[in-house]
Amino acid sequence: MSNAMWDALAATPLPEVRRRAAVMDDLAEVKPVTVAGARRLAWNDSGGQSAVWYFAEDGRVLLLTFDHESDLNLYAEEDFALQESFYEGVPGSLVALVRDRPENYESLNLTDSATGRTIHYAGGVFWYDGTRWHVSDALAEYCRREDTDLFGESGFDYCLGGYRFGQDFTPETVVALRDEDGRYEDEKEKEAELAGLREVFARHG
Repeated sequence: MSNAMWDALAATPLPEVRRRAAVMDDLAEVKPVTVAGARRLAWNDSGGQSAVWYFAEDGRVLLLTFDHESDLNLYAEEDFALQESFYEGVPGSLVALVRDRPENYESLNLTDSATGRTIHYAGGVFWYDGTRWHVSDALAEYCRREDTDLFGESGFDYCLGGYRFGQDFTPETVVALRDEDGRYEDEKEKEAELAGLREVFARHG
């Protein structure tokens, strides 16, 4: 399995992964939530794409990504069985963090019409066992069977782009990227945002 973003995430120590997740959560103005012994941090682009992290107290992590324009948008298909299958191979205690839970902006629920049970939708389901990262077994198998670009269609590449795994992640690098996108009208505006970003990063240092 070859993917630059995946390799960069795998090479990043967990405390640094969590720091970046906390900064991105703060920048997206998402309220952190504690769910059954795990800390939920999330990012969204206000356009339907999201990354959701559940950092469990035992050192494991569940990561969900979603791109609403991708082939792995199962919410649009309302296919509960297929969505549920994407969690196969993930420890039950991690899946419990997203089963029969209230939905939120980043994660709406799909409902089983037979039982009424729900599970959060996700195009990508990934997890960390305390030592290394994994793609859910069923997601990987589905993508092989359907000849689907796992990392592209799951939203993994796009949704984790801002976290800059494998690269510098500082207020200055964030401002530089935003400057390249033409976000600032003048240096005064750029300096003001840099000051605000430094406060955000300091909160999660």
